[in-house]
Amino acid sequence: MNGITAGFIVIGTVIGVGYLVGCTGVLGPTATHVLSRAAFFIATPALLFTTLARADVAAVFSTNLLVTAITSILVCLLYVPVGVLLRRPAGETVVGAMSSGYVNAGNLGLPIASYALGSATAMAPALLFQLAVLTPVFTTILDVMAERSNGARPPLLRTLTAPLRNPIAIATGAGLLVAALHIVPPEPLMAPVLVIADLAVPGMLLAFGISLRGAARPGAGENAPLLTAVVLLKNIVHPLLALLIGMLLGLSGHELLVVVVCAALPTAQNVFGYAVRFDQGVVLGRDAALATTALSVPVLFAVVLLLA
Repeated sequence: MNGITAGFIVIGTVIGVGYLVGCTGVLGPTATHVLSRAAFFIATPALLFTTLARADVAAVFSTNLLVTAITSILVCLLYVPVGVLLRRPAGETVVGAMSSGYVNAGNLGLPIASYALGSATAMAPALLFQLAVLTPVFTTILDVMAERSNGARPPLLRTLTAPLRNPIAIATGAGLLVAALHIVPPEPLMAPVLVIADLAVPGMLLAFGISLRGAARPGAGENAPLLTAVVLLKNIVHPLLALLIGMLLGLSGHELLVVVVCAALPTAQNVFGYAVRFDQGVVLGRDAALATTALSVPVLFAVVLLLA
């Protein structure tokens, strides 16, 4: 239980600092965009590369990874009909889908795994799947959607080669290649990359906190049904799917607890950062991260009490 509490205290404190910064206006009116873009183009690629380059890729290919992949994909897809039926913009629907299935496995999941699950490595399958699959796929789609929302119709070749211009996709590929080939980059080269990588999480959280200054109540207006759908999918459907699929695949005991806890984690603040970067579904991305984080507290405590 200490891990759950510690994780929420950490992210809550940094977001609170960001909110205070927004109230004072010390960073100016464009602080959210500047911090989000710095995190997207500079810090997050560095974080992805350093994380994946040091990952034992073979070790995380397990039933846990299979459950994580299946449930995340299913929950993301389940949101799509909501956006279509409500005739929402395609980019916003992509952000809603990502909000439904992209969990906060890093700055919240790791401390929870360390204390509540016994080891931070329990988050490895979720982190690898999100870093190697969900992040480059979703950011590439958002890149294409952003161009089209501006009235552009990029040629097919430009659309197909979008991942080659995406810093997150490039960093992901480079990190996996280094890990697969067992390359150990020289320390003098990695040191500055690690320093830059340390900016990613606090940068995203500070930008998120600043954006809350003067923001409307989560789910206000036409966003109410969208946010409701995300909350139901993220906080209820996702962990239930993990429980059912985990049991069907033969998981039990601690292994089952791990996959359900991973699925019960709230929407990652990264989603908000990507929404700001591509100017797609920004309000939904912010509200989803805030609402699902608040509601995940009782859900995570219940999961640990019932399955531990």
